[in-house]
Amino acid sequence: MTDPYKQADRERWLRDLLCGALIGAGAILPGVSGGVLAVVFDVYRPMMETLSHPGRGIRKYWHIFLPLGIGWAVGFLGLAKGISAAYALSDAATIWLFIGLIAGTFPALWREAGKEGHGRAAWIACGVCALSVFLSLFYVRHVLRVTVTPNFGWYNFCGALWGASVVLPGLTSSSIMMALGLYEPLLNSLAEMRLLTLSACLPGMLLTMLLLARGVTWLLQTHYAVTFHGILGIVAASTLVIVPIRYDSVGEVMASLLCCAAGFLLAFFLEKLDRALPRA
Repeated sequence: MTDPYKQADRERWLRDLLCGALIGAGAILPGVSGGVLAVVFDVYRPMMETLSHPGRGIRKYWHIFLPLGIGWAVGFLGLAKGISAAYALSDAATIWLFIGLIAGTFPALWREAGKEGHGRAAWIACGVCALSVFLSLFYVRHVLRVTVTPNFGWYNFCGALWGASVVLPGLTSSSIMMALGLYEPLLNSLAEMRLLTLSACLPGMLLTMLLLARGVTWLLQTHYAVTFHGILGIVAASTLVIVPIRYDSVGEVMASLLCCAAGFLLAFFLEKLDRALPRA
């Protein structure tokens, strides 16, 4: 007879593995924030706590971070070539897959944001964050036109952007890299497993995450409703700004709809699985 506790542990492990893979993939997909997906999959606060207090956080959450770390590596490195190919085949359909994922978990985010109420200050924070992020990302994606030559320093800058996008939900690092002409050479390097490029990104990524984590954790502890409503506004704005507006054919429109539905159903499945399992 199957032990229900062991079965729940296996399901939790697989759930966290899949979430890690999606967060890792989101870190390299243009327009998608790894931090948004971390919020969506309910691993953001444990991650911030661990970054703020590594010793205590690792002891408390190691059973979560082991499958998350493995999944993140698979999504970030293992799927780089696949995402690159999918994005080349249809960038619209690929982005709609992630939009469906985020849309499918938005009700859970709303419930999380309202745990301490939906006060006036919280609504103001939501609106200000949504407007500022939307205008900033729109400017980066559609107005800014700057190109740089990739080198060690710029790859370190890419790592800092990745770190910031994890700690600050809604910051879409890939969009900024695309605006600077860094995204394609970096994605190709990851797809070809050029470890020298990856090692150039790690210092900036780790340092940025450690520097920002404590401030964000303090805000969540002292001003939870305002901070989480601000995050909610960031999630909504960063999702809205990546909605594709150009399609090559009716077939691509249909594929985008199917991908969005698939992402929504996957998010629904993950939320149901998460509700059925004990919290960490």
